[in-house]
Amino acid sequence: MLILTAILVSTSTAYATSHGSAPMIKDDAKKEISVAASVDMTEGEIRKVDMSTKKITIKHGEIKNLDMPGMTMVFQVKDPALLEQVKAGDKVRFKAEKTGGAIVVTDIQSAK
Repeated sequence: MLILTAILVSTSTAYATSHGSAPMIKDDAKKEISVAASVDMTEGEIRKVDMSTKKITIKHGEIKNLDMPGMTMVFQVKDPALLEQVKAGDKVRFKAEKTGGAIVVTDIQSAK
């Protein structure tokens, strides 16, 4: 039994190495993560940043992960430091999630 296990392990390792499947899996996984990350991001335009209430108003396109159509709305932010990165009129890409009954911006980046 031990010999059979050793043969199976060495055969599958040799196959993966000879066919280059291990590096392809890593590259494909990186691409999938990158695509998944960009799919979660929604394009929008900052309308207002309110530092006192730690909220941001964004005119946005469809937020697919929340099944929400495009509109202008006020969001809470997960980290108030996000508000320091943007100003009214900025084009952005952002990620929003439903947390405790509120929709919260968890990431925001300048749109390029």
